[in-house]
Amino acid sequence: MFTGHPKGLFRLFFIEMWERLAFYTMVGILLLYATDTETGGLGWSKDMGNEIYGLYLAFVYFTPYVGGLLADRFLGYRKAVLIGGILFATGFFLLATGQPWAFPVGLVFLCCGNGFFKPTISAMVGNLYEKGDPKRDAGFNIFYMGINIGAFIANFLAAIMRNAFFWEAIFIAAGIGMLISIIILLASWKVLERADPPPKTNPEDTPFSEIMGKILGPALVIGVSGWAVANYWLPESMTKLVKPTDFGFLLGSIPILLFFARLSNKAAEDEKPGLRALLPIYLAGGTFFMVLHLNGSAMTTWANDNTTRQLGQNDPIVMIADAVKVGGETVFAGNAYPNYYANAADDIPRPNKSTLLSIASEDEEKMFGQKKMGEADLTVLTAKLPPDVRVEVLPIGGELSDEQKKWKKFSIDIFAKVNLESGTDSHGVKTVSVKVDGGTDATRRVAFVRTAGDQQYATYLVTKTKFDKLYEGDPPQIEEGGVYLKTANPELYQSWNAFFVVLFTPFIMLFFGRLLKQGVDFSTARKILAGMVITGGAALFMVIAGFTSDNGAVKVSGMWLMGFYAMITVGELFLSPMALSLVTKLSPKRFVGLTMGGWFFATAVGNKFSGFLGVLQGSMSPAMFFLVIAGAAGAVALYILSVLPKLDAAIKKYGA
Repeated sequence: MFTGHPKGLFRLFFIEMWERLAFYTMVGILLLYATDTETGGLGWSKDMGNEIYGLYLAFVYFTPYVGGLLADRFLGYRKAVLIGGILFATGFFLLATGQPWAFPVGLVFLCCGNGFFKPTISAMVGNLYEKGDPKRDAGFNIFYMGINIGAFIANFLAAIMRNAFFWEAIFIAAGIGMLISIIILLASWKVLERADPPPKTNPEDTPFSEIMGKILGPALVIGVSGWAVANYWLPESMTKLVKPTDFGFLLGSIPILLFFARLSNKAAEDEKPGLRALLPIYLAGGTFFMVLHLNGSAMTTWANDNTTRQLGQNDPIVMIADAVKVGGETVFAGNAYPNYYANAADDIPRPNKSTLLSIASEDEEKMFGQKKMGEADLTVLTAKLPPDVRVEVLPIGGELSDEQKKWKKFSIDIFAKVNLESGTDSHGVKTVSVKVDGGTDATRRVAFVRTAGDQQYATYLVTKTKFDKLYEGDPPQIEEGGVYLKTANPELYQSWNAFFVVLFTPFIMLFFGRLLKQGVDFSTARKILAGMVITGGAALFMVIAGFTSDNGAVKVSGMWLMGFYAMITVGELFLSPMALSLVTKLSPKRFVGLTMGGWFFATAVGNKFSGFLGVLQGSMSPAMFFLVIAGAAGAVALYILSVLPKLDAAIKKYGA
């Protein structure tokens, strides 16, 4: 399998592996970073975090259509990959600055970078091989191993960086990964020349100007107009769940949807069945990715809020987190801060009472959690400190003592003034975000350090209400000394998907091969139908988990997430590669670029709904939420079943 390939293959393998590592790092932690209120995240509401996640993934998967067209017709593949890599790296380093303006700008750079990178590097793999080369399929298998290795490692890298340092360190690591990818590309520039034919426009191609004028241009105008109407004129009651960005995106999708629905009208009579058969395939693909990419929204929320992650559990993720230590410290497990105990069992040990400092107001607690506080607020808190706690000033950018290094994780940056932006989420729960004027530097960094005998340790600031709730019923406590319960990072559970892709692919291929030998009629359309049924089954599996958790009242084992990802991965292997292959096979050659754009569009819409469902998750019980998802997948499966004869006929007609 690994011999006899063009030497450019393994260059592309590592270019893609590093890029996918960076990409999936962002998918894994975007929602967690945006909504974190305890360790220096942005402190946004879950509604806002899910909205941003859905928008990001939607455009990440739609921009490859435009980027692919530009690469095919104007830039060439190597230049497109290089531009994409530079945009990617720039986006990550902007995010690493931690500046409020850099977050949206950085995400835009990531979306554009992915648009140039994603479609072109896969095309380069295919171009390395001559037509009919029997090693081509093995080459793609090797290449996709790189994708999944990057995806698997990504969340472990994120866990290490934020446990050892801070959130922004993740973006620095991802940016360095992209630089490595760029360096490999530049070092391989001549080797990859054969994979990069000169860009050209075929006479039968739809002109780029027509694509912009009839599809993307109207979509942009209508989408922005829809967002503006929803944002400025619709009452707040109408935008609690369906956000202005949802209105804009869905309205902007209408011109694109109508274009693809009418595409067969432009085709010759002999071409129409294949183009019409693409519509149910788009629907199945969009619905599947809507469920799969809940991994970064609803499933990450489940991992964070509803999963028992403290060390000692019979859960492979927790066991790995417990086993891997550097210098005696767990690198894949972080501290369990007060929010972890909201639905934890009564016998789970809480931090020692001396570790928490219960003198904060709700706003001061938010400032502490987001690592930003104003001078006036610090003065108020200092006046309320107990005698055994002092304000310890830590050098910013200077040399720290060994003790100060331990306290740094619990320190906060002090500014002349911070602004609190208050709002409510879809349940009416108050949310507070801490903002600092752009360009303003911290005046100092402080920690609240307690002295207890010969021990000194940084304390964690909470409200008296949260403190009393935490110790209600006199639960067991950890020993004194600033020690916390260790919990596996929630983002680690997303790595199950990549792991199962690598594990299951050979068995799925053997299964398909055996059915073929036995003469079983398991057509490509039936594989897509089976994929949708399995996807619905994965959601039903989580319905049971919802009931087991008493609808979120208690935490449950991470094995539920393992089971979900195992099932959804089988669905992916049945559906995704088959559907993508059919898009190219059912399309006339002159429409392949457009129909691939339709696939990216369907994926983008599904991804936007992943974010929307993340918002919806908080307004429903877990069991009902997953039942709705199972119902949506089941409805699409029934539709595919109803058109199965037409799909099979179209596939046979075109030899697909």
